[in-house]
Amino acid sequence: MTVSASVTFVGNATTVLRLGDFTLLTDPAFGPAGSRVYLGKGMWTRRLVDPALEVVDAGALDAVLLSHLHGDHFDRFARRDLPPEIPIVTTVQAQRRLRRFRFTAAHGLPTWDSTQWERGTQRLRITAVPGRHGPGLVDRLLPDVMGSVAELEVDGSCRLRLYITGDTLYGPHLSEIPRRCGEIDAMLIHLGGTRVLGMLLTMDDRQGVATTRLIKPGLTVPIHNDDYKVQKTPLATYLKRAGEEGLPGIRPVTRGETLEIPVRV
Repeated sequence: MTVSASVTFVGNATTVLRLGDFTLLTDPAFGPAGSRVYLGKGMWTRRLVDPALEVVDAGALDAVLLSHLHGDHFDRFARRDLPPEIPIVTTVQAQRRLRRFRFTAAHGLPTWDSTQWERGTQRLRITAVPGRHGPGLVDRLLPDVMGSVAELEVDGSCRLRLYITGDTLYGPHLSEIPRRCGEIDAMLIHLGGTRVLGMLLTMDDRQGVATTRLIKPGLTVPIHNDDYKVQKTPLATYLKRAGEEGLPGIRPVTRGETLEIPVRV
């Protein structure tokens, strides 16, 4: 059976993933440039760039995939416009808050647990994988974050394994992902070098290159780069370092662009 996969980049960590017969929305944030989002602990940031879409057709979605509950990943516009019955796959911590926000189908996944959908001979499995949003004890003060591995199977055969990093820093916890999940075909990597009070909270160019080298995906799509004021490391810095180190398969994507993701034959 012929299947295809693609990612449409909306902005920051918001994408529309079409994986075979399934459609996912990741980390929905639709606020316009100039809007402010709350990061917790009395901290705010401002959006610098408009998203490519103001809203998506929720009826076309199988689920929302939410790495964590921060204002730049699930903003007030998403909270207002998404229907309360839409399935949201997220962390256990975020599930509790989302249900208080009226999202009754929020489903929290502990690390290494999975959920799946089936349609005909196709199956899409989402596995929660480790993420650390901050250094050392600071991580405990921030929302729990998860990476996700999406596996598309057709007739029982894996045709695509896609890793979405979430807002994690580089570290030994990432080495478990290819070891436990298997070869990664493609990766959406959250970069930006986010800094709050001088602390690095998302991967900068050095950590991004180290993660790309560790995971060894066939295709790497860098996102979460320059939408918000707290993001301090430009995409060009990561691309330059990756080029100097000879890392293959890195493909930037512009807002509104749809990029095909190769699937196994």
